[in-house]
Amino acid sequence: MIGPSASAFEITSKVSAGEITARAVIDAALARIEAIDPKVNAFTDVAAERACRTADALDARRARGETLGPLAGVPFAVKNLIDIAGLPTRAGSKINRDLPPASRDAALVRRLEDAGAILVGALNMGEYAYDFTGENVHDAPSRNPHALDHMTGGSSGGSGAAIAAGLVPLALGSDTNGSIRVPSAFCGCFGLKPTYGRLSRAGSFPFVSSLDHLGPFARSVADLALAYDVMQGPDADDPIATTRPPEPSLPALEGGVSNLRIAIAGGHFAKHGDADCFAALAKVTRALGVTRTVELPEASRARAAAYVITAAEGAALHRNRLRERPDDFDPAVRDRLIAGSAIPASWVIQAQRFRRWYRARVLHLFNEVDVILAPTTPCRAPKIGQATFVLDGVTMPVRPNIGIFTQPISFIGLPVVAVPVRIDEGLPLGVQVIAAPWKESHALRAACALEQSGIADARIAPLF
Repeated sequence: MIGPSASAFEITSKVSAGEITARAVIDAALARIEAIDPKVNAFTDVAAERACRTADALDARRARGETLGPLAGVPFAVKNLIDIAGLPTRAGSKINRDLPPASRDAALVRRLEDAGAILVGALNMGEYAYDFTGENVHDAPSRNPHALDHMTGGSSGGSGAAIAAGLVPLALGSDTNGSIRVPSAFCGCFGLKPTYGRLSRAGSFPFVSSLDHLGPFARSVADLALAYDVMQGPDADDPIATTRPPEPSLPALEGGVSNLRIAIAGGHFAKHGDADCFAALAKVTRALGVTRTVELPEASRARAAAYVITAAEGAALHRNRLRERPDDFDPAVRDRLIAGSAIPASWVIQAQRFRRWYRARVLHLFNEVDVILAPTTPCRAPKIGQATFVLDGVTMPVRPNIGIFTQPISFIGLPVVAVPVRIDEGLPLGVQVIAAPWKESHALRAACALEQSGIADARIAPLF
């Protein structure tokens, strides 16, 4: 029998060999979701009938002797801003529930199912992805499986919770300013924010088009790479998606790091965090033997510019909803969007100019290094409802500052693997493994080396 800690590789090898049926895998996953999800609130919709039909069809194909895909029988779930045929695409909101159901699955859902994976449902998230906490006022907060009174992080909080609770081995989320990486750190799992434009966003509800990415969560680097590889490829339905051919990352995982030039991010990334977040980074750097430091120029200003662009583009997207249904928003989201609508156009233009300057300077660093390491979050997961935390004796609001280390990276679309790290028996922490554009394989190789050394540690929460 396949247990909840089984990897995608274990599941697909057993299903393909006929040692277990896809239907048995899905029945077990659905039973676990029914038993455990009321505690963690990762799911907003469970697609049980669809999952069973898909599993039965896969078993019928195997019985006919057909070759199954590389993800045969693997359950997965997606953040509820990603289209699932027959369901309204909520994007974490009350307003979107009134939309007609999606007419077809999003591009990445189709690619995963073409590879044999089986969709089991949609996952909780912060409203319209404008969130770092995982607290949704309409669907209630997702809860950290390692400590149910703590945040999952957001906005892909349900995705992180579903992986950490062992509900599914694979999940999809989105990342605009840190929404894959933050839940990965808080919930203790691996996440991949690919290069901007690498994976199609067709069939997903936007937040900030010039910053939005989609990507996977998993409990192992190999599963992460496997899911990422099958989702690659151009897509005519997404004008941002690259026309670059797929570049398989899975074969590169065993390459080790001996020929990778790795450095630590200094300056902005060496400040603004607590002792625990830097202890996690130090554990990683010691394991890899890294001593070199590089500084991303004006990273603090990059974070400020990311805020300007996020607020302005988000406000423009939601202007009509703000006019017509202001009371149906989460007040915290509504107020930030209203503030964004008041940002002068000249500020946005200047932020975009700075973005081009900053990108050029950071890319120049990759002439000298292949991978840069930085903390993911400034602290461990705060408690649900916690409004402030203290850094260096200064009380700071939680919501805007959880992404202090993630925003300067997604601002210029760099690929990042979020690596879970444990320094004690407390809540997990995370480290960002950052690479040059289109070099996801470099980040995945370094993450794999950390996983094999035992430093990168993703596991099902002991509560479950």
